[in-house]
Amino acid sequence: MQQGMEQIERNTHLPTRIAKQFAQRIHDGALKPGDKLPTEHAMAQSFGVSRTVVREAIAQLRNEGLVETRQGVGAFVVERQFRHIRLEDGQRMDKHAFSDLFQLRVPLEIEAAGIAAAHHRAEHLIQLDDSLARIALPLDWNTEGVAADLDFHRIIAQATGNEYFPQFIGAIADRVGHVIIAAREQTMPDEIRAITITEHTAIRDAIRARDPVAARQAMRFHLTGSAQRVGLALRFYN
Repeated sequence: MQQGMEQIERNTHLPTRIAKQFAQRIHDGALKPGDKLPTEHAMAQSFGVSRTVVREAIAQLRNEGLVETRQGVGAFVVERQFRHIRLEDGQRMDKHAFSDLFQLRVPLEIEAAGIAAAHHRAEHLIQLDDSLARIALPLDWNTEGVAADLDFHRIIAQATGNEYFPQFIGAIADRVGHVIIAAREQTMPDEIRAITITEHTAIRDAIRARDPVAARQAMRFHLTGSAQRVGLALRFYN
């Protein structure tokens, strides 16, 4: 096992535990800008987990703006000025926390979808299609499926062309991941997969059509359904 790495307990969300360990090393300066993270294989062996779990942990670090991934090369720590907002660790993700999270997600992600419809570029549509494909056929629904779902929302934030959206959406990605897992625990796997694909496809289609109103409506419908799947009823004031 590599020095400074802790074997991961099985009673918590494994990718989150791994991501937090690396995030702490980055913030402590043990990992510096430009440093390359260990390979997926090496991390899987060090933590005693599958490579699928490692991939989601890296996706969480990327969503938080702590690392960037280079195709075929690996993941690298980014310069501090390019890092995203980082929330305090240790918050218990219970129903009250879920409710607070949705109060933020509703205005943030609905507006992001509308702006993305107006300002997206061709590469964003390609990336959204790739995320949808990974949502539809994940090898592990609670790891790769979650990572693909988070990537979908991250790409929408990037498609706005406004750097603040990916910073805020990246900051809450870990919490959103908890909501996704909780929703899937309450629904039959085939059913939640079909619902997830349908809702995300509607958002993608509206963005592709450059229809901000439809994109906002599709995201609102998705967030409403997501909240209902964890026992929450959203309130809208317009």
